[in-house]
Amino acid sequence: MAQGATSEPPVEVRDESASEAAERLDHRLIGPVIFWLAVGAALIHLYFNTLSTLSELWTSALHFGLFGLICTLTTPMRKARTASGQRVVLGVDIILGLMALACAFYLILFEDDLYQRGVNFSTADWVVSIAAVVLVLEFARRTVGWFIPVLCVIALTYVAWWGQYIDGIFNFPGLSWETVLFRSYIGGQGMLGSIARISWTYVFMFILFGAFLVKSGAGDFIIELARCAAGRFVGGPGFVAVFASGLMGSVSGSSVANTVSTGVITIPLMRKAGFPARFAAGVEAAASTGGQLMPPVMGAGAFIMASYTQVSYLTIIGVAALPALLYFISVAMFVRIEAKRSHAVQLDDEEAPSLKEVMKGGWHFLLPLAVLVAALIYGYTPTYAAGIAILSVIVASWLSRHPMSFRDILDALAMGARNITTTAILLITVGLIVMVVSTTGIGNTFSLMITSWAGGSLIITIVLVALASLILGMGLPVTAAYIVLATLSAPAIYTLIAQEQLLDLLVSGNLPDQAKAIFMLAAPDRMALLNAPMDLATAQQLLAVVPDTFNTQLLEQALSPAALSMILVAAHMIIFWLSQDSNVTPPVCLTAFAAAAIAGTPQMRTGFTAWKLAKGLYIIPLLFAYSPLITGDFTEMLRVSFFALFGIYAIIAGMEGFLEHKLPLLVRILIFPVGALMLWPHGQLLLDTAGLVIFLAVLVWSSRRGRASRTAAPA
Repeated sequence: MAQGATSEPPVEVRDESASEAAERLDHRLIGPVIFWLAVGAALIHLYFNTLSTLSELWTSALHFGLFGLICTLTTPMRKARTASGQRVVLGVDIILGLMALACAFYLILFEDDLYQRGVNFSTADWVVSIAAVVLVLEFARRTVGWFIPVLCVIALTYVAWWGQYIDGIFNFPGLSWETVLFRSYIGGQGMLGSIARISWTYVFMFILFGAFLVKSGAGDFIIELARCAAGRFVGGPGFVAVFASGLMGSVSGSSVANTVSTGVITIPLMRKAGFPARFAAGVEAAASTGGQLMPPVMGAGAFIMASYTQVSYLTIIGVAALPALLYFISVAMFVRIEAKRSHAVQLDDEEAPSLKEVMKGGWHFLLPLAVLVAALIYGYTPTYAAGIAILSVIVASWLSRHPMSFRDILDALAMGARNITTTAILLITVGLIVMVVSTTGIGNTFSLMITSWAGGSLIITIVLVALASLILGMGLPVTAAYIVLATLSAPAIYTLIAQEQLLDLLVSGNLPDQAKAIFMLAAPDRMALLNAPMDLATAQQLLAVVPDTFNTQLLEQALSPAALSMILVAAHMIIFWLSQDSNVTPPVCLTAFAAAAIAGTPQMRTGFTAWKLAKGLYIIPLLFAYSPLITGDFTEMLRVSFFALFGIYAIIAGMEGFLEHKLPLLVRILIFPVGALMLWPHGQLLLDTAGLVIFLAVLVWSSRRGRASRTAAPA
């Protein structure tokens, strides 16, 4: 669906395919087949994640086969105009789906034979490997458009054919097609590699957990919990959008799903309160984008990040919580300012329940989330924790007036399997790109190229990655864009952040003795400088004399393994946050387009509004790079978050020219450096406090001016 928004004709084709898919789900014969196939796939994957002793390769193959079959049945190859044409398309889809399942069983049955032949392909190996690659590219085309299949074809042909004809750093001697196909499918390095394993473990279990929550009624509870605050204060509906999207995103991890589920309620409420329609749609889009930043799911990003960094999933979601909260508050700040500027009224929503009523009828929906967090803290793996949480959803529903029946459980299993189909196909396909990057070493080459272009500057590197993420996001879904960018550019950002911390140690004179030994080998004549603090310029000159071959060893000696691990997490978190901007940045911003459809506003103008409201996507990653928001201890993280909260508020006030009343031009200009003072990573508590005091003074002054102007208005 993602690529259909790039131009008008594809949108029409996608909509028609979607209508035919709905017809299949409602068909008296095909519908039950899809339902029971989805239920079976869900149960099989529950077995994979709990009791199974199958190898990961075989499990990944069955994962591909099962969801390939579901994909062909639920997403038609093309729209057929006639009944006979529909039967032909359905017949072809069934054949292709069964072929995917056959490819999986072939690998399981004949893998040993291949190794007994010394990994020399037989005719059947050639046919099955080619068929598997072609099938997954076709499935990707159906679900996410042409961009990823074309990118995969370019990558695979680069390895096997045209890479040898390129001069310079991207020259690659080339591999035989037999080797490329082996690594793509049977060898478990491409389609069935680590990314596929993430798909059938973490991603599947948490999406299934979300499906059970939604089926049990938790989705309605989240929306009602947000709505109960709508009539309590001015601008309430805007805060409802932010609050509801944050809660819903913590379960679904999908920005578009957040928009269509909460937006149908929050956007009309915002318009009724007096917010402009385009602003209402922009708020919903920006807030829903934050759903992929909110633990525990994070749109599959947390699981992929844990796999890449080898840092525990619990640690990932732990350090992601405060930044996600900062983002949602930043969107709420725009809502507050617009509520004052648009004179939004306080709604008296007669249909909105009270908080007491909502909690009385739905407090049990919070139990599964508590069980999930407790299981993770207790030490269970994320997959087992999700499994326990799924059981707790069923048990918790028995405490309500509408307990889940056996049919509800089957519906939740089917819903979870259908919901993950697109993500599963996407991750399996992206595995081909990851395989090419790791095989060719192009990731390190790309990182070196970025570092060279940036001249060793971390901020320029981040800007380049942001531009690359925006370009990739026009064609790739957010998760795929993150995987590609992380594979290519994470080493560069990691190295530069580590070097920044190394410079801090040199400036403060706190370089460990084992790191000084590296300088003894590289620059023995400058050892005396290491025994005392120095200025930044001297530290940079000293670091420049260390040969590149010693850089990795120097970082390992100067910084602890735990610190290096968290620096790697910070590098990935920067890329993950920047990859979200395609949701709200024109020309292709599907989340904003979905919100515009609900609000009835122009798509592009809504996209630019959402882009403005999502400025936290660009400010907060800078804190990851230059402050201890990710790499510090909990006290440091809280301090940075506290001052960043007011720093972002000051920047937003300067952008909008409004706080509690319209700001004079001079105040508007001066408030930018005040915000920067609280955001700048100087590490000086006194300067942070000075910036906070100045901003609070401006806020109090603006509040008094605003009250005075409202009092004088009737006169």
